[in-house]
Amino acid sequence: MITPLRDERTLVLQLRDAISALIEEQGLKPGDQLPTEAELTRKFQISRPALREALKLLEQDGAIYVKHGKGRFVSAAAALQVERPITCFESVTDMMHKSGYRPINKVLSISEEVASGEAQEALRLSPGSRVIRLERLRMQGEEVLVYCLDYIPRSIISDRLYDIDWSGSLLDLLERHDMRPRMSTAIAASVMLPHDVSERNDLHDFGPAFLITETAFTPTGVPVVFAKDYHRGSRFSFSFVRK
Repeated sequence: MITPLRDERTLVLQLRDAISALIEEQGLKPGDQLPTEAELTRKFQISRPALREALKLLEQDGAIYVKHGKGRFVSAAAALQVERPITCFESVTDMMHKSGYRPINKVLSISEEVASGEAQEALRLSPGSRVIRLERLRMQGEEVLVYCLDYIPRSIISDRLYDIDWSGSLLDLLERHDMRPRMSTAIAASVMLPHDVSERNDLHDFGPAFLITETAFTPTGVPVVFAKDYHRGSRFSFSFVRK
């Protein structure tokens, strides 16, 4: 018995991922035919319109292609898999675990302040709106691997700042307030750590950093985190498929 698909993501995105997983589970190769629409609707207990939207997404991704009058088939692109794709939305902690690290989080500062122009624009806040500014180091033993700066709208966190364990998971905290993000937009760049951060934290040996500037959104499109994560360039790499 297949459990009906249900979670906080949009149903179409979840169904797209489920069909991708099905392709892998069944060992379908490029050129193999996908199950019919009727078979897929029965398997996932889903409506035909939702299924077609999910199939359109897979077609747009290049994972499947259509032969009119014959059906849908697995493309060569479906077999292209990369390790740690840069397009995958995940927490910094999860990303580090997948890289083989067991990090600890060191909180440098936590404060409430008026949103800067950059944070205001990213989080779609009104002028004068307040944000929580969270500054942390992600460490493996004594080595600093990531310097993280997060901004969260104050309006979505009702707790007093000092009643929260900020060394824990930020995504789990947002989930407790029904605001867990599921997707993001991001810009990646190679930079050096800001000079004042290096000076204050004795990080002169950090070297070139891979900076990901990211705005994370809930499934309904509400921006809930504006983040700047500086990854130690000598410790991390990301991968992607070009097509």
